[in-house]
Amino acid sequence: MQYADNRSRPRVRIPPRLVIGAIIGLIAVIGYFANSSTNPITGRKQHIALTPQQEVAIGLQSAPQMAQEFGGLSQDAGATARVKSVGKKLIANLPSEATPYPFEFHLLADPKTVNAFALPGGQIFITDALFARLETEGQLAGVLGHEAGHVLARHSAAQIAKSQLTQGLVQAVGVASSDSPQGAQNAAQIAQMVGGFINLKYGRDDEIEADRLGLRFMRASGYDPRSMIRVMEILKEASGGSAQPEFMSTHPDPGNRIEHIRAELIELFPGDDFQGLEK
Repeated sequence: MQYADNRSRPRVRIPPRLVIGAIIGLIAVIGYFANSSTNPITGRKQHIALTPQQEVAIGLQSAPQMAQEFGGLSQDAGATARVKSVGKKLIANLPSEATPYPFEFHLLADPKTVNAFALPGGQIFITDALFARLETEGQLAGVLGHEAGHVLARHSAAQIAKSQLTQGLVQAVGVASSDSPQGAQNAAQIAQMVGGFINLKYGRDDEIEADRLGLRFMRASGYDPRSMIRVMEILKEASGGSAQPEFMSTHPDPGNRIEHIRAELIELFPGDDFQGLEK
């Protein structure tokens, strides 16, 4: 009987960098998918590591710095009161599941930057440049309702989780791709670019969802949700045919935004003539 001589076969040696890179990537993926929950407002399953309380803490901590970047809070008492009044009316009619978030609405002094945004946990801002362009209270409700939609859909928290996953995978690619620091850095930059495109796609999906929620919140608070269409027209007009307003940069346009909103109005409120609502 003859036995095979295995001593002549070369052993396959896996480079340590591949093993370490695989471990880093696996930890990032497991950490991301291990934290999942169903959003009670949207009914969608999300992968989020932060609790609502942590989101609130992040928002409160970040709010002063964000306000400073836009010239601080507006000193126009009347305009500020109007923003807070519309915001208060919106949150009074939000679903009961929204209670973990102590919403606050702020008017920023910036007269040039057309923008509105929300921090995690319910800190919502609109610049004077955008506020001054709005023509009705319903349009203001549309902007603030859209931002409240981002908060309640937990888009910021979801993006933080995706960013952490991307960073983990970028680190894994960097470690596994090269033994040299320069090679690892180049591979990591390429992976980071790919991760950015992936996250941008979700940003567009977020915009559609925030629009949908904003329309619901407007209707529940007595505002004509069709006012959101005029908001989109105002934002396009603000571009002046050249550079986009900052709002359109931070809120990617999912194709034809106005057509999306019109389709949502038909689906959400079939047969509703919106009579008696504030425009």
